[in-house]
Amino acid sequence: MNAGAENGATVARQPAPFAPPKSVRLKVEQASYAYSATDRSAPKFTLGPVSFEAQQRELVAILGPNASGKSTLLKLLAGMIKPLSGRVEVDGTEVSELELRTRAQQIALVSQESELLFPLRVWEYVLQGRYPYGKRLRFESDEDCLMAGNALAQVGADALRDRWMEQLSGGEKQRVILARALAQQPSLLLLDEPTQHLDIGGKVELLRRLRRLADENRYTVVVVTHELNLAAEFSDRIALLHKGKCLRIGEPAEVYQQDVLEEVFEAPLEVEMRSSGRPRVILRGSH
Repeated sequence: MNAGAENGATVARQPAPFAPPKSVRLKVEQASYAYSATDRSAPKFTLGPVSFEAQQRELVAILGPNASGKSTLLKLLAGMIKPLSGRVEVDGTEVSELELRTRAQQIALVSQESELLFPLRVWEYVLQGRYPYGKRLRFESDEDCLMAGNALAQVGADALRDRWMEQLSGGEKQRVILARALAQQPSLLLLDEPTQHLDIGGKVELLRRLRRLADENRYTVVVVTHELNLAAEFSDRIALLHKGKCLRIGEPAEVYQQDVLEEVFEAPLEVEMRSSGRPRVILRGSH
């Protein structure tokens, strides 16, 4: 026992270890958009305003039925269209103000369809992700090869590098498309309906992989999806859209309220809370 304790003196507590503040990667402030046939005609579709934040290592799902504004919101996040009002920022910089090459270095977008203009092997396809770091008509550098190889390893597609893209299965192709996006070394990874052509096993595998990429590599991942239960299982935060409006944003348990989901998806649904604290959606009266 030390002298201070023997004399009844109070022993000073050691200060708590410093925890660095979480870094906001993506910030959306009252962002809205409207599509019109002409400048003078009434808007055909209006989105917004939408506000939310996403941090490093977070996976955010954007949910909603068709024509709810999911792809429009993703285009705003990618900088493909400029908000009619509000702001979209990545690492503190407004996306619409970024030069095209700089934007491609920070944001990678995996679209629903990725058409091949001519036959390519997997290795050549993934190297396309290095275009934002140099000129197209050049030999790849050692760094390009290293980053492309790392990207293939991250998605478990090392063995596919010499295969032709058109010979791949749906699941294999999705992994390679993801590898090309990772080769860009983005901080923000956006995916538009990435599970669309996959069977249930492929869907689960892809969401697990995205969850692991976010956790281990500090990516911020945003996924547009129709998969209610997969989104609930793997997401940190969910944005629920309906008819151009953002109805709810929050953790899955906060967003998945039965009356809200039934209104949005126009189906009789039940929501049950699992022991993990994550909700599960069941079609009611299916018998």
